[in-house]
Amino acid sequence: MVTAKEKVKIPRQKMPEQEGVERNKNFFQVNLGFDADLAMKEAQRCIMCKKPSCVPGCPVGIDIPGFIDLIARGEFTNASRKIKEANALPAICGRVCPQETQCEGPCAIGKIKGNLPVAIGHLERFAADWERSHNEVIVPDIPNWTGKRVAVIGAGPAGLTAAAELARMGNRVTIFEALHKEGGVLVYGIPEFRLPKDILRAEVDYVKAMGVEFRTNFVVGKTATLDDLLSDGFNAAFVGTGAGLPNFMNIPGENLIGVYSANEFLTRSNLMKAYLWPEYDTPIHRPMNAAVIGGGNTAMDAVRTAKRLGAEHAYLVYRRSRDEMPARLEERKHAEEEGIEFMILTLPRRVIGNEKGRVKAIECIKMTLGEPDKSGRRRPIPVEGTEFTLDVDTVVVAVGNSSNPLIPKTTPDIKVNEWGNIIINAETGETSKKGVFAGGDITRGGATVILAMGDGKASASGIHRYLQSLK
Repeated sequence: MVTAKEKVKIPRQKMPEQEGVERNKNFFQVNLGFDADLAMKEAQRCIMCKKPSCVPGCPVGIDIPGFIDLIARGEFTNASRKIKEANALPAICGRVCPQETQCEGPCAIGKIKGNLPVAIGHLERFAADWERSHNEVIVPDIPNWTGKRVAVIGAGPAGLTAAAELARMGNRVTIFEALHKEGGVLVYGIPEFRLPKDILRAEVDYVKAMGVEFRTNFVVGKTATLDDLLSDGFNAAFVGTGAGLPNFMNIPGENLIGVYSANEFLTRSNLMKAYLWPEYDTPIHRPMNAAVIGGGNTAMDAVRTAKRLGAEHAYLVYRRSRDEMPARLEERKHAEEEGIEFMILTLPRRVIGNEKGRVKAIECIKMTLGEPDKSGRRRPIPVEGTEFTLDVDTVVVAVGNSSNPLIPKTTPDIKVNEWGNIIINAETGETSKKGVFAGGDITRGGATVILAMGDGKASASGIHRYLQSLK
């Protein structure tokens, strides 16, 4: 039995990972995962608070002390099943959630001088991977059918979570997905080296095993409208279509050959498997020198992908300082180790092309930070006379996305705000249209996977209550 005083003395266990100079040439996972010994040792650091501050930080409400205690006892499969009581996608969350600002941020042991928080995310990943790799995944008992059917629009994190929760309550669920693969941003937006596609496939298969039906290549708003679905026997619907409309900077030269939105660049590489060329002959320019504009997680994914596709120089061009970057600290650290060249306090002014209309450079200007703007971050201000050019043949614009406008445009009684996000009741997910709920990036704008999942879970509860009110 490890005492509380002894727990405090156990250092946080380091996640094994590929070396930066090796992994920037391949698409294998960067983080290699805990083995059983590391996982148990890390789990023993948890002091099992009477009022755990980590749980309120989890958008899907996982019993964090409960599953960590099971790992500490060596009950790894039971730990995964404990997580799945609240979260159907633990192997995904353990890899891509920003635990440092959510569950790990308020961790009590991390508040003690000289200590780091318990590695909750790494332990979640370990438990899910153990259950799967040992073929011990079981599907929870599903209640008898309620007689109600729900259409879920979008097979991303919000839609998958809503569908799993609704199925767990005894409802029949069909997910309609525009792409030919399930996963939404998880499949097209997150690179293999952060979230392997076989892990995503296993999580999707778990949702399917709960009785959820999937219909791919089905664009709601084109193939059929939301009203068509509601008239075709569905009693309610959940909209989780995300924020897939890329934003650009509106600077000269953005229409040149070799300029991509981050969505297109990552979709070509991830979903269409350009990274496996020549096995997959997906058209993508394999850059010699690439500039990715932005400072978020998507920008990090894009610039690290460019490096792996062969770029000698992969620049991250960001108009603020490192401290203002919204990307996760771990992603920044990994990017630096892989040789990504950070050009901070730098703003592109125009993209320069050659006589064939292809990118050959970008013109930039240095910035300084002024007073905070509405986001709370200090506003970047150009420093006149500091213009310079950067020789590149590929430019990827990763400055955010807007909400997918298709369903609001084809369903006029769904109200949206000035940014095109669907307006909902934050607690229930209800929209202005009876029987229609929404969550994730279509309501928030660009956010995180786990926040979208939290929305999906909350909406599932709202939908179930609504269905029970129907005669």
